Amino acid sequence: MADPLSGARAKFTRVFGAGGRIHVVRAPGRVNLIGEHVDYNEGIVLPMAIEPQVLAVCRVNPDPKVRLASTAFPNELVEIQLDQPVEPARPQWANYGRGMVAKLMDAGIPLCGADILLDHTLPVGGGLSSSAAVLIAMGLSLLTIGGNRMDPARLAMLAHSAEHDFAGVPCGIMDQMVVAAARAGHAMMLDCRSLQRSFVPLDPLELRVVVANTMVHHDLSDGAYSERVASCRRAVEFFRGANPSIRALRDVTPEQVEAARGQLDETTWRRARHVVHEIARTILAAELLGKRRYEEVGELMRQSHDSLARDYQVSRQELDFLVDQARATAGVYGARLTGGGFGGCVVALVQPRAAEPLMERLRESYRAKFQIDPMVFATTAAAGASVLE
Repeated sequence: MADPLSGARAKFTRVFGAGGRIHVVRAPGRVNLIGEHVDYNEGIVLPMAIEPQVLAVCRVNPDPKVRLASTAFPNELVEIQLDQPVEPARPQWANYGRGMVAKLMDAGIPLCGADILLDHTLPVGGGLSSSAAVLIAMGLSLLTIGGNRMDPARLAMLAHSAEHDFAGVPCGIMDQMVVAAARAGHAMMLDCRSLQRSFVPLDPLELRVVVANTMVHHDLSDGAYSERVASCRRAVEFFRGANPSIRALRDVTPEQVEAARGQLDETTWRRARHVVHEIARTILAAELLGKRRYEEVGELMRQSHDSLARDYQVSRQELDFLVDQARATAGVYGARLTGGGFGGCVVALVQPRAAEPLMERLRESYRAKFQIDPMVFATTAAAGASVLE
């Protein structure tokens, strides 16, 4: 197999030409083991970085502009001028780059002109946080060629702001934080209110994580995601009426949400119920994972997926099919959809010996059912973004 760094550098040269000092930055994708749709409710999440990644190849450009290309969108070269205000524009994919440029400049970081190629092994819209990987890779590239450094948490916050303002996705902070600050061999337990991070070991001799991409593209800017964010806000307003100290669904107890049935409209109540119980499941799952009680973690993953499908209504038949296939496979502790839903991926926590049989089963059964070849891979927990050279 060709060296991915050499391949990325060769692609960069074909687009931008040879010469100059070249740097390569990597930003991983992520899966969320449990804790879905709770980050924008100030909840607790348990993601990990994965081995598939975005490589950003970059060098200084003497002109006051950033020239940006992506292997996911070939034959499109975008220029971002540094001597004038940066605003969202077309093509839409480049708004992640524009947003990161704008947020770094707003933060007072001096930027020099740059040529940047984004080389993807992450599927776009696959639920593995390719958007956060692009944002963090862009930010770290611009910092690196400018001779600047930044705390990963601060970089994550700027990327989070960029995704809100330039991509129009009202996401939480989870994706950007784990992509920027993950620890190899660990899942990150992240408090999305305080941003406090702790790490739970994932022993590769005992566990593998298998990810299966339905190849059904999802676009979190299409309104379905925003509508669920709005539902959660309506629920918060309801609970705040009885208790003004409640500022997010994080502050609502399972008992309170169960008592509210019939007082909220059914859709809003079900979405609130998912979030409140999902936060409780995530806290317990992190504790159990640290104690190596994998069967119990798997049961919590089952509850999580069923809640996402029935209450939050972000699953679909392709996701449900893969989850059912994984659950029926020996050596699988648990499986659930991961990411925003509406398509994308499922994640399974498995015994190492079960990884290959599970991947083969998912490929064959999914192809037979939907006439689509899914992308299926096994991964261990990877480190956060870094400068490779």
